[in-house]
Amino acid sequence: MASMDERKDAFEKKFAHDEELKFKAVARRNKLLGLWAAEKLGKTGEAAEAYAKEVIMADFQEIGDDDVFRKIRADFDAAGVEQSDHQIRRTMEELMAQAIESVRNA
Repeated sequence: MASMDERKDAFEKKFAHDEELKFKAVARRNKLLGLWAAEKLGKTGEAAEAYAKEVIMADFQEIGDDDVFRKIRADFDAAGVEQSDHQIRRTMEELMAQAIESVRNA
């Protein structure tokens, strides 16, 4: 019976660890996405960093990536930045891959 408890504990620890890594990767992706979008919006320096933080915070509105996408889309539309929905989502996917790799290597 002790080995079942140990196995259960190991699975729980692995799940918690995996969720922590996923959270870090998503946050890192959102920062990279915010910096990418800030560049498209003509923001640099502290303004770009502040915008990246806004993108990170936008992710806490609901589960999934739609809240982040909507923020970027709305900001691009308001500023007249020409980027298709497909391009934004593709950039989100590419940056997620980079973020996952970065978290794994950290």
